[in-house]
Amino acid sequence: MGLKFQFLVVGFLLNLLGFGQKDSIPTQEYIETFPDKFTVRVGLLNTSNSFVFTDTNTANRVELEPNKKTYLGVSFLFRSLELDLGFSPDFISNNTDNEGSRLFTLNFRMFWNQWMQTLDFYSQKGFFVNTDLGNEQFPSIRTLKVGGTTAYIFNQKFSFRAVGFQNEWQKKSAGSFIPRFTFYYTRYGLQGTDFDDDVNSYDIAIGPGYHYNLVIDENYLFGVGSTAGAGINITSSPTETTTSALYELILRGNVGYNSERFYSGINANIIFLEHNENRQTRLDDRISFLEFYVGYRFNAPKKWIKAS
Repeated sequence: MGLKFQFLVVGFLLNLLGFGQKDSIPTQEYIETFPDKFTVRVGLLNTSNSFVFTDTNTANRVELEPNKKTYLGVSFLFRSLELDLGFSPDFISNNTDNEGSRLFTLNFRMFWNQWMQTLDFYSQKGFFVNTDLGNEQFPSIRTLKVGGTTAYIFNQKFSFRAVGFQNEWQKKSAGSFIPRFTFYYTRYGLQGTDFDDDVNSYDIAIGPGYHYNLVIDENYLFGVGSTAGAGINITSSPTETTTSALYELILRGNVGYNSERFYSGINANIIFLEHNENRQTRLDDRISFLEFYVGYRFNAPKKWIKAS
């Protein structure tokens, strides 16, 4: 598969919705902002959405593993404006055997005071189907996922923007209780499998969470966090519609280095959406995210600072 560019202009949407970087942080002793800096950021990203289907009557278990791709991304940031360019180069090893497959993702985060909104979009085509009889490639299987989480950060001394977003930096260790509301819609095109071809799934969950940023020697940051929640799942197909309990687990970890100009780090995140077994077909959903990044801050043009 050749180079496939993906463009994401978040700044315009952020300004329309009123999300910005100008919100005052009452405790500058804990958080440093960079309102007058223009940032260039390069990242190596691997993300995918995998699924497990289990027929509870026959114990037939099918794992859908997408033909994963590694993306190289370049970001340009100034306050609440961000422009991301990404492509999947063929010289990366796990991109070479994905002819005919497709993965298009958008993942971004928005802030308003102590509120945080994440939005995810996954469009995938081409999966490896893992069964007891072995692995087989199904290039026609498709999935589409849209959704995200809404969270509230209780402790204003804790910066979630310092976790990968890098528009702020945590100067002193702090943690926060962060409850979340989660919603995802997923559409499946399961051509060639023993399950219904067209399946729609709705996941709704709410639960408490906690995240902690540990500052090591001022410039180094180590963060961990998790959320455990519960809710409902509604799955519909041409033959039946079922409702079941949903159990959610979100795990996040990050390490980073930061200075006035240069920063780098690693972000990892995984979401488990598990459904109970009082149904004919059990569907379990996993979203994984891994990123390595480096960035550099320049002084923004004075015209930009005056205009914003």
